[in-house]
Amino acid sequence: MTGVHAADGLRRTTGGLFVAGALAFAGAATVLSSTFGWPDVLREPADVVLPAFVAGGTTLVWTWLATAWTYAVLLVPILLLPAALGRRSDPVLRVATHVGAVSVLLSLIGFLRWVFVVPPLADSYVGGDAVTRAAVEAAWTAQHQFGGALLGEHLGQLLAVAWSLAVSVTILRSRVLPRWLGVAGLVAGALYLTNQGDVLATAVPGFPVWDLGGFLGSTTWGLWVAALGVVLLLRQPVGSAGAARDEDRATSSPTVPSPRSPAPSGVRS
Repeated sequence: MTGVHAADGLRRTTGGLFVAGALAFAGAATVLSSTFGWPDVLREPADVVLPAFVAGGTTLVWTWLATAWTYAVLLVPILLLPAALGRRSDPVLRVATHVGAVSVLLSLIGFLRWVFVVPPLADSYVGGDAVTRAAVEAAWTAQHQFGGALLGEHLGQLLAVAWSLAVSVTILRSRVLPRWLGVAGLVAGALYLTNQGDVLATAVPGFPVWDLGGFLGSTTWGLWVAALGVVLLLRQPVGSAGAARDEDRATSSPTVPSPRSPAPSGVRS
């Protein structure tokens, strides 16, 4: 039963990491929201954001670092999910896994720019003259739109939505996990997608924006990720136990050589 125990351990590890990642990120993001006004601050101009960033000091930088790497925790369970569900060969899930992994990396870049790019810009802005401030504002806008709006919010979120939708469709199609989880994933993905109006409005003035899209979408999506982890912790995916037992029998059954087979090279009878 070694295969069964290994599969069960992998499932629990994957579920635990989903729950831990979702909760840790929620905690860090809550601190960031209360101390820096995130995510609303993302739409403020440089003359508001940069002085506020300097005022936050080193503690704010560490908060951004914690937010980034707690979100990065999700990379591991996303990669483990196909094996945890016993569906390594599922082509849709395999593609979705790569999409989900890339989404985490893009979002990580968006978060980490606040650790490595924004601090020197903020210091230069606060301590500089009018010419320096004008130059910093231009640099701020460029990195903010590229690293934040484009990579982190647009591509990162779109790929995260695509991953969750693909996982949800897989759940509904295969019934490997409860049907309600698949339906919830479709709803969470659709809500999260509405935040793209706010992102696109930074490049296309007048683009329709639903003010609650970001909050409802990200919150619902995070709750769904946590629910996915809880289900994996408490319920074994349908068919995974049988697959593990088959694998265990295949690896543990001794191979009986045919009487007519020659002895292996180097062995003398």
